[in-house]
Amino acid sequence: MNWAFLQGLLSGVNKFSTAFGRIWLSVVFLFRVMVFVVAAEKVWGDDQKDFICNTAQPGCHNVCYDHFFPVSHIRLWALQLIFVTCPSLLVVLHVAYREERERKHRAKFGESCKRLYQNTGKKRGGLWWTYVLTLVFKMGVDCAFIYLVYYLYEGYDFPPLVKCSETPCPNTVDCFISRPTEKRIFTLFMVVSSLVCILLSFCEILYLVCKRCHEGVQMLRGSRQVARATSIHSIKNPNSLMDSDKLVGKVPSYTVSMAR
Repeated sequence: MNWAFLQGLLSGVNKFSTAFGRIWLSVVFLFRVMVFVVAAEKVWGDDQKDFICNTAQPGCHNVCYDHFFPVSHIRLWALQLIFVTCPSLLVVLHVAYREERERKHRAKFGESCKRLYQNTGKKRGGLWWTYVLTLVFKMGVDCAFIYLVYYLYEGYDFPPLVKCSETPCPNTVDCFISRPTEKRIFTLFMVVSSLVCILLSFCEILYLVCKRCHEGVQMLRGSRQVARATSIHSIKNPNSLMDSDKLVGKVPSYTVSMAR
């Protein structure tokens, strides 16, 4: 893994995130990625080899293992981390698109021209929607994988002894899972960390929506104050329009006298 590239990528994502987004990023890469890289391979690396069934029937061991572990936890978590982290790159790409558009605009109309964006990294317009949609997508992915783990493994518990009666097993055989307590602890840890990430994403969406509504209310109040000040000024100075009419009325007489 190229850690320099990963560090640059994370710094770019962290630059355009809110406080909740920075906390989310820390939780993902400290409590999920690091735990996955350091511990997951050691916990599930010998799982199939140490899955023992009390029968010598050919094929029974493989069929029972596939029944209780249809998808490897390591591959499932790796897929989850990929789907969760990749949407954050859309925000960086959107900001890069804005910067390139701003550069082309300046090159065409000069450096003194009016800017297209006051701040290319400020979450306004399309960038705001991109950011919110990435949060919704990340929440959906985490929820889907939490349910998928529960559905595939019939809960988050790993009993030391399981009963298997799949074909071609001659009868119901006993199979033993290696290190069930350790697997249970790490599975619960990953599920809880996913729930924390979902909560952080929800809080960030709520923060962005409330901030947008607050700014809209402030703009509405500002426009009302301007309209009220204009109406008050017109009421206090009713002769301003009459004076302007008198000035306009004097223009024809001045023109006639000159013509004479």
